[in-house]
Amino acid sequence: TGAITSLQRQMEIKESELRKIRSEKEMVQKKLRAQEAQLQAVSNKFCSLTEEQKQEEMVVMMEKENHSLHQVVKEQESQLAEQNKLISELQDTIGQLRAEAVTTRLHLLEQKQAHKEIQSQVEELQYKELQARVALERITSKFERYRSKIIQATFSVEGSQHPPAELTDDEVLEAMQKLINERTEFQHMLRHRGSK
Repeated sequence: TGAITSLQRQMEIKESELRKIRSEKEMVQKKLRAQEAQLQAVSNKFCSLTEEQKQEEMVVMMEKENHSLHQVVKEQESQLAEQNKLISELQDTIGQLRAEAVTTRLHLLEQKQAHKEIQSQVEELQYKELQARVALERITSKFERYRSKIIQATFSVEGSQHPPAELTDDEVLEAMQKLINERTEFQHMLRHRGSK
């Protein structure tokens, strides 16, 4: 937004300069037309002089004035050409600034769209995280119940000692393995003696 404001301010400055130069150009053109009219008036005056009035001094004066007017016209034409060139340059600059403003606006719109997409992805990930936590809590609860049943079944066998307050998973597995080994041994012993 700051970039667009800056570009708009530059455009306004350049357009103000363009208006000023166009105004100066109009003034120069008016002066040029006035000088041309004056030159034409002098020429008309010179042409309207009678043969008797065309003295050498008058001719020299007219030629000087004519030369001076030609110089003024050349200078004003040169100044007009410079102003036309400057107007063209200013118009190019204004065009570039407008293009930059359009590009900046487009870039801002793209950034807003990208931000919306990222926000949507974040919300989706947060929802998935919540689902994962709920599922993890459910699985953890089931695991704890299952573990509790295993411990209860393992240490409820006759002759087994009551487990301590806290058991590690390795201790539970070790107690189960011991119980399985004892039962397997007992079955082998019974089979060896021929008992059903």
